[in-house]
Amino acid sequence: MQLTAKASLNHALLISICTPDFKGDEATESLAELARLVTTLGFKVVGTQSQKQSSTKRVNVLGLGKLAEIAHLTGNKGQVEDFEEAEELSSNELIELAEIPSDNLPFGCADVVVFDCDLSPSQLRNVENQLGVEVFDRTGIIIEIFSRHARTKTARLQVEIARLNYVAPRLRESSCGDKERQMGKGAGETTLELNRRKVRDQLAELKRELVSVQNEMKGRRTQRSELFCVALVGYTNAGKSSMMRAITGSDVEGENKLFATLDTTVRALFPITQPRILVSDTVGFIKKLPHDLVASFHSTLAEAHDASLLLYVVDASDPSFRSQLAVVHEVLAEVGVEDSKKLLVLNKSDQLAPEQQQALMAEFPDAMMTSTRNPADVSKLHQYIVGVAQNEMIEEEVIIPYTAKGIIGEIRSSMSVTKEDYEYSHIKLTVRSNAIELARLKKRMLSI
Repeated sequence: MQLTAKASLNHALLISICTPDFKGDEATESLAELARLVTTLGFKVVGTQSQKQSSTKRVNVLGLGKLAEIAHLTGNKGQVEDFEEAEELSSNELIELAEIPSDNLPFGCADVVVFDCDLSPSQLRNVENQLGVEVFDRTGIIIEIFSRHARTKTARLQVEIARLNYVAPRLRESSCGDKERQMGKGAGETTLELNRRKVRDQLAELKRELVSVQNEMKGRRTQRSELFCVALVGYTNAGKSSMMRAITGSDVEGENKLFATLDTTVRALFPITQPRILVSDTVGFIKKLPHDLVASFHSTLAEAHDASLLLYVVDASDPSFRSQLAVVHEVLAEVGVEDSKKLLVLNKSDQLAPEQQQALMAEFPDAMMTSTRNPADVSKLHQYIVGVAQNEMIEEEVIIPYTAKGIIGEIRSSMSVTKEDYEYSHIKLTVRSNAIELARLKKRMLSI
C-alpha cells in the first residue's frame, strides 16, 4: 500500500470522529494537524466532516446517513444504500478549519478521504466499498510522509519496516477472497499466502540489515562520547532544523513542512569551541505517532539518550504547543530519556506580541525565548550551551617540557587553555577539558 500524489488523486476530504474521550478543541486541533500532514503529501484539502460516535470501532466507522453525505462529495461512486433506513445517528456536526472551506462543497469535489484516526483493514475496505474512492487513515498518511522524507540508509530501513508492518494485515484483508492456487513451485499456496510469506521474508532481511547499521551508528556515538553533545528535540515543525542551522552555521535542510527532517544530523557548534561541542538534530514527534515508527526510531533517538544537554524546542506561536510538549515528554520517556539536563526553548518569538512573550516567560521562568532570525538570540543560546559545557569540564595544570614536540598543538586543538606561563625549562598550562581527555594527556606525559 503506497500513496501517490497524482493529478487525478489530489483533492482530500478529512473526516474526524468525535468520541467521549476525543472531542472539542482536541479534535479540532488534531484535524487541523491532519490537514497539514495531507498538504505535506501534496494533496489539496477541500473540506472536513465530523460525526459524534461512541467509539471508532464500528464496522463502517460512520453511520449510513453520514456516509451518504460523504458519498455525494466523492461523486456517488460507491455502494451506499438504504439511506432512509439508516440507523439513528448521534448529532452530526461540521468542523470548519481556518482557510479550509467545509460548507457548500460541490458534488464530487473529493477523490480521497482521510480519517483522523486509525482504521482496521476491514474498516478501510468497507468504507472504500461504500464511497468508491481511496480511503486512508492517519497512520497510513504519517508512514507515507516518513517514506518520502527518509534519506539515509538507517532511516529508510526503519521506515520500510514500519510500512511493511502496516501493510501486512491490509494485504491479508484485501486478498482474503482470493482462491486462486499457484501452479508449479509453491503449489497449494494461495496468492495471499505467498504474498504474506514474501512480506515476512522482507521484514526479516530488513531487520538483519538494520541491526548491522545500528551497530555502526553505536560505534560512531561511542567515538563522540568524549565530547559534550547537545540534542535538539521537539514536535515536528517546531523549528529545530532552523535552530540547528543558526547555531552551527551548517546547511541543514529546514522546511515549513511536517517531518522535513527524519535523519539525525550531527554538526559542531559554531563559532567553534575547544573542546568541540556537538549538536544533533533529531526526528520530530507528533500526536498519535504510530507505535511501529516509535519503535523503529529508537536507535535514531539514541542521540538524545546519549546527549549531555537536551534543548526542548517548541513553536511558542502555536497555541497548542503545551500539548505538543507533553507528547515530546511522553515519547522521550518511552525511549528512556528522563534524567538528562534540559532547557525549554520557546522558539519563533518574533511571531509573538511583547505582552505574549512576557506572559510566557512568567509561565515558564526557566525557559529561553528565542527567534532564529535574531542574531542576539542565537548568540545568547550559544553562550548558554558553552556555559553548561564549561561547567562540566575539569580544570588542571600541566607542565609541558620544551622538548615535547607537537603536544602543545594537540592540547590547543582539543582543550581550552585558560592560562599560560613560560618557565625556564617548560611551559605551565592551565587547561579545561573532560576527564577522559585529561587522563589521556597525563598518560602521554608519563611517556615523555
